[in-house]
Amino acid sequence: MSIVPSLFGGRRSNIFDPFSLDIWDPFKDFPISSSSAVSRETSALVNARVDWKETPEAHVFKADLPGIKKEEVKVEVEDGNILQITGQRNVEKEDKNDKWHRVERSSGKFTRRFRLPENAKMDHVKAAMENGVLTITVPKEEVKKPDVKSIEISG
Repeated sequence: MSIVPSLFGGRRSNIFDPFSLDIWDPFKDFPISSSSAVSRETSALVNARVDWKETPEAHVFKADLPGIKKEEVKVEVEDGNILQITGQRNVEKEDKNDKWHRVERSSGKFTRRFRLPENAKMDHVKAAMENGVLTITVPKEEVKKPDVKSIEISG
């Protein structure tokens, strides 16, 4: 006999099994429902995943935004060195006759902000959207190599 079911409400789940679908929800009895606007907006924010890599020539951002059109996304530069990505994933229209079994896709507004280093050329930012992936390229200023003059040693 296992002690796990008695700790987690008598359900037959294995908390050590990462593939178990019967997951304990510590917030299930909280008064805020999971369909509230706050949780949907937070969920959309979490789902705007962004990778940021730096190459010798530029800072490159890639954001996964499946199902979002480029017209629904804004890329802006604030305060000279802050890159901001905002957008909105609209809620799917519901038919009264539909019976939902699972809702995992999020909807709502999302915002991601990144403070860029001083070497970023914010006047030359380029953005492109292809197959649900937003790619933003921020070129870097060329690093001036110090002018080195070789001095001959006599003696």
